[in-house]
Amino acid sequence: MRICLLAALTSLMLAAAGCTNTSSSAPAGAEPAVPTNVGPVPGGVSTPVERKNPYAGNAVAIQAGWRIFNWYNCSGCHGGHGGGGMGPSLRDKVWLYGNRDGQIFDSIAQGRSNGMPAWGTKIPEQQIWQLVAYIKSMRTPQEADPPNEPANEQTPNPLNNDRMMVGTQVQ
Repeated sequence: MRICLLAALTSLMLAAAGCTNTSSSAPAGAEPAVPTNVGPVPGGVSTPVERKNPYAGNAVAIQAGWRIFNWYNCSGCHGGHGGGGMGPSLRDKVWLYGNRDGQIFDSIAQGRSNGMPAWGTKIPEQQIWQLVAYIKSMRTPQEADPPNEPANEQTPNPLNNDRMMVGTQVQ
């Protein structure tokens, strides 16, 4: 009985020693896999720094942004006066990718899915900020080239039957 137990124990130890497989599925000479965290990682959440437009509210920069808007044919997609076309309206209050200065800058510089190309390598940063200043001036008295709607095409305001101009919205 003792010999059977010793033989069984020895064969079990040999089997266990043979189970240490040192081969990997990685090809020879490849870098070992690096573990990556998936999901939330413990620790503090860093808040992104909001970038401010150095040309915000600057009338000269807004005029320059209007010229750049036309030079780079932004109206080809966003329509004349940014009212929308193949691309979305820039006159709306709610934007898919955000309407803060830094978010608009990123949309122009990095592009967005569904058609907005990245212009960051083609347009200097200063000009992108001027474009942002012009876009943010839309629907304000500072707008460089506000749209003019003929009186016979103006839509009556449903609240008080006054005429609404292009770019104005009922609150």
